[in-house]
Amino acid sequence: MKTLRDIEHLEGVKVLVRVDFNVPITGGVVGDDFRIQAALPTINFLTSKKAKVILVSHAESSDGSNDSLEPIAVHLGKLGQKVTFIHNIKDAFGVIEHTMKNGDCILLENLRMYGDGEKKNDPKFSQELASLGDIYVNEAFPVSHRSHASIVGVPDFLRGYAGVQFEKEVLHLSKAFNPPHPFVFILGGAKFDTKIPLIQKFMDTADTVFIGGALANDLLKAKGHEIGKSLVSPTVRDLSQFVNNPKIMLPVDIINQNHEAKSVETLIPEDRILDAGPRTLELLKEKIKTAKFILWNGPLGLYEEGFQAPTRELALMISIATTEGVETVVGGGDTVGAIATLGMQDKFTFISTGGGAMLDFLAKGTLPGIEALKKSGGN
Repeated sequence: MKTLRDIEHLEGVKVLVRVDFNVPITGGVVGDDFRIQAALPTINFLTSKKAKVILVSHAESSDGSNDSLEPIAVHLGKLGQKVTFIHNIKDAFGVIEHTMKNGDCILLENLRMYGDGEKKNDPKFSQELASLGDIYVNEAFPVSHRSHASIVGVPDFLRGYAGVQFEKEVLHLSKAFNPPHPFVFILGGAKFDTKIPLIQKFMDTADTVFIGGALANDLLKAKGHEIGKSLVSPTVRDLSQFVNNPKIMLPVDIINQNHEAKSVETLIPEDRILDAGPRTLELLKEKIKTAKFILWNGPLGLYEEGFQAPTRELALMISIATTEGVETVVGGGDTVGAIATLGMQDKFTFISTGGGAMLDFLAKGTLPGIEALKKSGGN
């Protein structure tokens, strides 16, 4: 996989940069801009080298509708970036050929607004996008687990390079494959079925695998605990490999729907597990104190419904470990949200921009976007 350091000449070169600006926009105003900020080093590097920078991204609301990227261009301006917003691809061709100067930057409208070509990886759409640039840069790690046109199609037509943040993602996440020990892996959130390969993989590598969030409910149930009305996976699996594994650590107490702390042995059918309890956090703290490498993805509770305190407390624990020389890698949307709320974005060794992409990379060691860069343009 080639990086920006492998590009010998950039002045006047048209660089098509796939970014991930799929961030929350409310009333035309950008909310969490973590992913936008993460792309700035690549944008600044290219414009400083007098390249002509063409930014492309998708954006999708929680209801599945497509958002305009125009507020992103406005937000970039507030961050000191001079970016011209282009409403459609046809206009982009004219601007690039006749208006753009070396060092200029434009942002193209949401890729999802040009039909299904992006999601279906339509070769014609990929070629149309590719014709905007001379070379391609992937600075969209969070969506590089998707085989979309702008991720895997465009590199068929252009030589591709990894952006600054993209390269950091691969470098830091790869450390989990051969980490210093003790290695503590903390996995929260939901969707147990999709995370089974990840748990299986790190049972071999990690010294402790703590499973929290809704993921833990399946295992608590498999161990014979009452879990009441708690969320569990819709499919039934044989979980004995996890239940009986001494490396697996589960919550010993929980917070229920009434914000009461209860031991897992005392749960009743009316209970709903919504967060980790204080004894669980104390046990986690002991593991964190002795760790040399910590990998964390996913909240401990139903974060979006206000069960946030234990996740924030865990973030503080891990940040303290970082100051004591422990290597810490964290990621996941709600995880990063908790860190941002605490103003602790610089308190960890590395914060991944990826959610699903982070998990897929950790499970498989690669992503479709990475493989596309490796074979791009005849590489």
